[in-house]
Amino acid sequence: MAKRIIWSKRAKEDKRSILNYWLKRNTSNVYPKRLNTLLKIAIKTISESTIPRKKTDYGDAYVKIVKDYFIIYDEDPTTIFILNIWDSRQDPEKLKEFLE
Repeated sequence: MAKRIIWSKRAKEDKRSILNYWLKRNTSNVYPKRLNTLLKIAIKTISESTIPRKKTDYGDAYVKIVKDYFIIYDEDPTTIFILNIWDSRQDPEKLKEFLE
């Protein structure tokens, strides 16, 4: 059975910002739509999977990699909490600040 998905406000803003960036940069919605689909598929896979997760070095957060982006999430037995969508090309020190 799939777990329920709950998005943090920050994760929603991150996703919107990333998709808007690609829309403006490419002046086309083709890539943002494709990336959004990949993110949805990855999150669905997380919610339905029972395989071991890739844990971060910080707290109880887990990570799923999709292209150049990290889906950072936490979970309990019934719910996946999407905490952040992180562009891995950013300064990693900023991510440490978020995770600590």
